[in-house]
Amino acid sequence: MTDPSSRSRDLGLPDGFLWGAATAAHQIEGSPLADGAGPSIWTRFAHTPGMTLNGDTGDVACDHYNRWKQDVALMRELGLKAYRFSVSWSRIHPEGTGRVNQAGLDFYSRLVDELLENGIEPLVTLYHWDLPAALDDRGGWLNRDCADWFADYGTTLYRALDGRVKKWATINEPWVVTDGGYLHGALAPGHRNRYEAPIAAHNLMRAHGAAVQVYRAEGGHAIGLVVNIEPKYPASDSPEDAAAVRRAHAYMNEQFLHPALLGHYPPELKEIFGDAWPDWPAEDFALIRQPLDYVGINYYTRSVTAAGDSWPLKTRVVRQPLGTYTETGWEVFPQGLTDLLVWFRDTYGTLPVYITENGAAFFDPAVAEGGRVRDPLRTDYLRKHLIAILDAIDAGVDVRGYMAWSLLDNLEWSLGYSKRFGIVHVNYGTQERTPKDSARWYSRVIASNGRTLSDPLP
Repeated sequence: MTDPSSRSRDLGLPDGFLWGAATAAHQIEGSPLADGAGPSIWTRFAHTPGMTLNGDTGDVACDHYNRWKQDVALMRELGLKAYRFSVSWSRIHPEGTGRVNQAGLDFYSRLVDELLENGIEPLVTLYHWDLPAALDDRGGWLNRDCADWFADYGTTLYRALDGRVKKWATINEPWVVTDGGYLHGALAPGHRNRYEAPIAAHNLMRAHGAAVQVYRAEGGHAIGLVVNIEPKYPASDSPEDAAAVRRAHAYMNEQFLHPALLGHYPPELKEIFGDAWPDWPAEDFALIRQPLDYVGINYYTRSVTAAGDSWPLKTRVVRQPLGTYTETGWEVFPQGLTDLLVWFRDTYGTLPVYITENGAAFFDPAVAEGGRVRDPLRTDYLRKHLIAILDAIDAGVDVRGYMAWSLLDNLEWSLGYSKRFGIVHVNYGTQERTPKDSARWYSRVIASNGRTLSDPLP
């Protein structure tokens, strides 16, 4: 990766580069059952004893459901050009299908209007992990009918918001949904079953394809898929570690991109899942492989991989003795983002890419001191990863935007409120918002379209 200090001060990002920040509905909104909304699997999961750290729930979170105008004003103050957020499916369809809850739809309509009035482009994700509990009772992502459920939900939103919303994403991080929710049980709905995980993954992709298909009939702008991927590097030159890297890479990086963009799964998945891997009907891939306008990539870290005994991959991650690690135990490795973007281009072609999440949890105080939160490690993380994007663009990758994760400190799923990813500090007791030093720095980078990236950090 290029040293930031060696970059020209007036280099900048391409004209029209979209600068923003991202959030997810369940992590910030609070009031999950307000105004006729139905419960989601995360409402149910978090209220099950022992499933989240300290029993934390999303009942209040950042109270964005009531403070959305204040939050949009904060985005404008920071100079954001875009805001990526997700919609709570069960606010729109409390029973998962059928009846539309107009109050829930109106909330997102008002939010979109407020963003546009403040010069901020909305990027809307249909699904960020919070399946309506009513649909989970019908099998959730294990039920093949979920493709129709999801398409109907998408149609409701497209008809209400398309035109005002011009960039849509179907599903956020299907890998996390299945690995955490169906294979290892750490996330909602909390299953741990090798036979269920491939079925849930496949049905998620069928739902994605169905939602894109109906968008082509209902909408007139751009739609894509958002994946979390990370480069896998071998821990040694041994054949065993090389094979481990192939399995890990196929499982995390190719499991969802291959069917969406190439129309098939990587062969390593059969090796990984064995008799739990079904033979899928050919017509499913015709549904899954819909033309996309872009892919969103969420990048946080790399993995140095060796052969191991983990279930079911038989791999292990080798911690790097000289590495810098975040509060979530993820190595800071910006070069991995450049490598990943170049791999994506070489594998899948010149499809436009947005970095839809990138950020880090470092220790921040619970309460801002003197109106300021100093977070130099996060600022350094963001700068180095933006430089990594510049390197990828120099290599010919079509990267069109960057969404910092996250706008606000928020509920970090099963980890509760113990990890802070926000560029804006949230005092959970008072709900006071305080832009951190990283937010002020990011604001200046946005204003310069990246030309200040080579400036010394404050």
